Amino acid sequence: MRLLVTGGTGFLGSAFVRAAHRAGHTVAVLSRREAVGDERPATLTGTVAEPPWRAIEKFAPEACVHAAWIATPGIYLEATENHDWVNWSESFLVRLAQCGVRHLSVLGTCIEYQITGRPLAEELTPLRPTSTYARAKCELHRRLGEGALPNGTTLAWTRVFYPYGEGEHPARLASSLIAKLRRGESVALKTPRSTKDYIHSDDLAAALLTVVEQRLGGAINLGTGEGVTVESIARELGLLVGRPELVLVPENPLVDPLDFVVADATRLRSLGWRPQVPLAVGLRRLVEARLS
Repeated sequence: MRLLVTGGTGFLGSAFVRAAHRAGHTVAVLSRREAVGDERPATLTGTVAEPPWRAIEKFAPEACVHAAWIATPGIYLEATENHDWVNWSESFLVRLAQCGVRHLSVLGTCIEYQITGRPLAEELTPLRPTSTYARAKCELHRRLGEGALPNGTTLAWTRVFYPYGEGEHPARLASSLIAKLRRGESVALKTPRSTKDYIHSDDLAAALLTVVEQRLGGAINLGTGEGVTVESIARELGLLVGRPELVLVPENPLVDPLDFVVADATRLRSLGWRPQVPLAVGLRRLVEARLS
């Protein structure tokens, strides 16, 4: 299959590109900069806001994975740029479909859902986004689903849970904890009981590739279906770094508003996907990458 990937040089996009390349697909990434690595795909120089339409039409993609978006930790949740991404993405994806691209997989987010204390299910859990980022994702999904795309186009709205792994931003949870522990700094966990669905980037890429290869339509969760507390991750990392005594849990921890964000992964697993990277293995790989 000929696949166009936006955000293909980013954390999740590059993981997907590697998985697609290994599976034998022909991949091109839309990017301002050349892709790097042993499995380097073709680069179509441009952005979602200013796409290189001649190059895209020449490549003639059969499907597109739209992974590009503002994602800088500490900034992206309330960035006004999210509104621009809605408009850019809608215009880009609609024109792609008009050019004959018959499958679109767009990365949404698990925090589109109302947090209920139970696993989040595509058809059962109501949506109640509370951040600018999540509201923008919901808005794009609504626009694309209200007749913007031509008949015959399948749209997969993939709600990503909590990815981690080698190559992640240093400010993400696991990497930031590793950095503090390596410096000998104590780690006081503000919300140790907060439970999230952490999925290794390789497993997420494989899940996304399964969706694309089966040309699935509709919303689908990209998560393992298993919840892990922040305390569990911090203690595992403390052991891996050799400084478990630096992980501190307060007597009266704060309650995280997003205290239980775990996927109902029934639909994803029905496609035959299963996670291949256990959390302990994934965290060890991340520590080794940070130490190298």
